[in-house]
Amino acid sequence: MATFVRLLFLFLTLPALAQTDFVFDDARPRKVSLKFQLINNLIVIPVTVNGVELNFLLDSGVDETILFSLDDREVSFNNVQSLKLKGLGSQEPIEGLKSSGNILRIAGKLTDRHHDVYIVLDPSFNVSASLGIEVNGIMGYHVFAGHQVEINYESRRITFHPDPVKTRKKLERNFQSLPITVENHKPYLVASSEIGGRKMASKVLVDTGNADAIWIFESDTVKVPTPNFEDYLGRGFSGDIHGKRGRIGKFGLGDVHFENPIVAFPDSISIRNLQKVSGRVGSVGGEILRRFTGVLDYDGKRIYLRPNSHRDDPFHYNMSGVEVHHVGVTWVRETVQMQHVYMDASYDVDGNKQREFTYKVQLKPVYAVSNVRPDSPAALAGVEKNDEIVSINGRPGHQYSLQQIINLMKSESGRTITMEVKRNGQTKKLSFTLKAML
Repeated sequence: MATFVRLLFLFLTLPALAQTDFVFDDARPRKVSLKFQLINNLIVIPVTVNGVELNFLLDSGVDETILFSLDDREVSFNNVQSLKLKGLGSQEPIEGLKSSGNILRIAGKLTDRHHDVYIVLDPSFNVSASLGIEVNGIMGYHVFAGHQVEINYESRRITFHPDPVKTRKKLERNFQSLPITVENHKPYLVASSEIGGRKMASKVLVDTGNADAIWIFESDTVKVPTPNFEDYLGRGFSGDIHGKRGRIGKFGLGDVHFENPIVAFPDSISIRNLQKVSGRVGSVGGEILRRFTGVLDYDGKRIYLRPNSHRDDPFHYNMSGVEVHHVGVTWVRETVQMQHVYMDASYDVDGNKQREFTYKVQLKPVYAVSNVRPDSPAALAGVEKNDEIVSINGRPGHQYSLQQIINLMKSESGRTITMEVKRNGQTKKLSFTLKAML
């Protein structure tokens, strides 16, 4: 659950087409800043598409802008043509559309008037279900190109800096500066790592759209450490992504090092559609990046990093083996005490002050099990895929946010979780204990 959204379009293969990028609307612009939502290490920003505001995952590991869920939003698109999309996963490419000449705006002050948008037609590709909030698409390179983009994970704010020379001088004084290369419109840096006692320089993709700490590709020289366990890593355009999880000795970005981080090792079938750049061994994702305030400077070929208060947070993972997603809403009736200002207090026959109650009916989220890891505590307790969650530890499921459920499932080894689930019209009460495997 620690990396429940690993939809990973980071290796998306699309036709290379020239288009403009976002530019400041003002002739003499000032920096532009906007708040973002952070869900399980993933950044969600509002972007206006042809006059309609939509939510996008901000992913430095993708090239083009992709839409996959519009629900009841009505957005007009021009110049539409069909094509196939492929990426991570074990299945075949999926059908999609490409629309050109769209007008996109960020924070009302950055505009791209000739933006290409790729539209996924598969309705099962629903990021909103995995994040618990409405997310309509994903975008990357064209947000970062031509700007110094600062991501402050603590304040949850993104800032676009218009004066590169002035900003670089300030950043060099206050941040650690590391070189990057921008290849196929994606940023790469060289990290240090220690795997199986062997120290090595590791070229990795800087991937804000990956919720995990690190991904490493197994090779003749890089083996999965022991202990490890098989896990579901998420879903890409071409199907589910599977692999293993384990801990490595160290991982470092410049002079900041992390001891025993958790690493995902995707299997060879899941990455068969991956177009690797020369020398790449993996990715660094949100679980590491959230420990910094970072500035990506594509034009200057630098990334600037400054550790924040989360630098030394422990590395957690889902110890339950159950993945949960949002499957809809339901009406829930709740009892609430009416608030009155009494001039003369009223009492019942026993002399007790009377209190009046009423009911309010609200739409509440419905959660269900999206995946269960084989031989995990949840699987051994009988939890099954598609079980609808009625309650967790005696608390109704609708009273949790998806993030709270994620945090609970990775909280501490030895903790008992009791779940009531609905399956085929019957309610079952199941219990399991979180168990550390690494």
